[in-house]
Amino acid sequence: MRRTTLTAGIALALVTATTTVTLAAPHASATAPSRTVTGAAPVAALAAPDVSVTNVQAHLTQLNTIATNNGGTRRAGSAGYTASVAYVKGKLQAAGYTVTEQTCTTCTYPGNNLIAEWPQGPTNQVQMFGAHLDSVSAGPGINDNGSGSATLLENALVLAAQNPTMTQRVRFAWWNGEEQGLQGSKFYVNSLSATQKSYIKGYYNFDMVGSPNGGYFINRITSTTAAPLKAYWDSFGIQPEENVEGQGRSDDYSFANAGIPTSGYAAGASATKTSAQASKWGGTAGAAYDGCYHRSCDTTANINSTILNRSADGVAYAIWQLAVGSGTPTNDFSVAVSPTSGSVARGASTTATVSTATTSGSAQTVALSATGAPSGVTVSFSPSSVTSGGSATMTVSASSTATTGTFTITVTGTGSVSRTASYSLTVSGTGGCAGGQVVGNGGFESGSAPWTATSGVITSSSSQPARTGSYKAWLDGYGSSHTDTLSQSVTIPAGCSTYTLAFYLHIDTAETTSSTAYDKLTVQLGTTTLATYSNLNSASGYVLRTFNAAAYAGQTVTLKFTGVEDASLQTSFVIDDVTLQAS
Repeated sequence: MRRTTLTAGIALALVTATTTVTLAAPHASATAPSRTVTGAAPVAALAAPDVSVTNVQAHLTQLNTIATNNGGTRRAGSAGYTASVAYVKGKLQAAGYTVTEQTCTTCTYPGNNLIAEWPQGPTNQVQMFGAHLDSVSAGPGINDNGSGSATLLENALVLAAQNPTMTQRVRFAWWNGEEQGLQGSKFYVNSLSATQKSYIKGYYNFDMVGSPNGGYFINRITSTTAAPLKAYWDSFGIQPEENVEGQGRSDDYSFANAGIPTSGYAAGASATKTSAQASKWGGTAGAAYDGCYHRSCDTTANINSTILNRSADGVAYAIWQLAVGSGTPTNDFSVAVSPTSGSVARGASTTATVSTATTSGSAQTVALSATGAPSGVTVSFSPSSVTSGGSATMTVSASSTATTGTFTITVTGTGSVSRTASYSLTVSGTGGCAGGQVVGNGGFESGSAPWTATSGVITSSSSQPARTGSYKAWLDGYGSSHTDTLSQSVTIPAGCSTYTLAFYLHIDTAETTSSTAYDKLTVQLGTTTLATYSNLNSASGYVLRTFNAAAYAGQTVTLKFTGVEDASLQTSFVIDDVTLQAS
């Protein structure tokens, strides 16, 4: 359900002399009294976005699946908790957040807090939003506290996607060890210096915000810190109450004890809903707000989607009121992938084009990266960074043991902001090393194809004999300024253990110097120069030269020899029996 538009429902009157904020309930009559809260005036912000409750519920489904796959729990220190951290972290990194895992060494079950900060806004003006990510041992903890964790995750993703101008910095946190006594948040607060604590202007906590028989509770409801949270819920005329049941029982307590202003939403735990509350909020009087509190039945079926939706949108409203200014970023860009989907067999590779465009302000450098590739699949970019308006080639390579299936690859461009695009990848095939010799006509006995060479390079002239057979490639040897080239495109299979490029080289020269390289032969594979030889490397016979070509597995690249001779005294570079063996 789309949230109520607050411009029609809440009057924000800023009184300069007293910085008083007047919040009028939208459903009250014109003569109804208004609530006056004294404190800092809110930022003149853009309208907050609607946060999709469907997306929040999708995160809850993932957390429920994680618990199911790990013994039915996401308790701190368990595999289920570790997988929950990985899920949230992956989503945040794909959206462009700087994400830090902080190990709580004093927790009963050592594990990591997850801290994500949107990299805009002044670093000494921080609004912080947190929720504990762990459950109890008895169940998957979808309301307690998947609901708070998923609400913050989706809000973080929406903030990144909207990328508004920030007047304050927003920091999100997912805590370890709350169920053992707020241990993760205590550890975090204790790790901060006095200066770092002073930078946090408000901490907002979200614990159990989808209780099935829930209510609408706000921590420290009369405080200035609570004003934006209350303003949003007031717009529905639902008359929120103080979170008495949760006092001192969740992570806001760790921050309050450090003198940091706090607030937050909750929908209730094991306490009983009163008749008055049921009358104004609905639900069942005389029953617990959450009958599955700390039980195995705390699954995705244990969520009130209406309360969850209003909580998620209330968080967005608070973020926009507290930390978002008007306008768009001065410099911005977009990222697109074409085509938007592709297939690759095990042991092969495919490519797509990543395009960028400057959408506002000046062009900027955009670094490209990718996440979401399955095991055995690598994604690279050439070049790895572009100026907005430019493009790069994305190469997706699958090993012989790559995980098969269809996956979403998130391509991220990072500049002054981060922008993403999606690419659907299907990996198929049975894999294995399709090895063997990948250079065609390496002995030059079958004409010129598939080589591309300067006229006269591939020859049977007896002046420079072949190592084997009758033909070889003879570059230079004119005794005057001259350049010869010899090249071939080769497709190198993936999934093999060894990749060896080899050829025999004979260098004959009339140069007499023992110190100056006048005439040179360069050997290239792809964009890499493997070696440079010169008249100083002359020898009476052929010498075997070998190189490791594993870096090019799964790619199609060009093998190229270039001979450059100066104005006098010939040097001949004679090549025979070229192989690139994969096995």
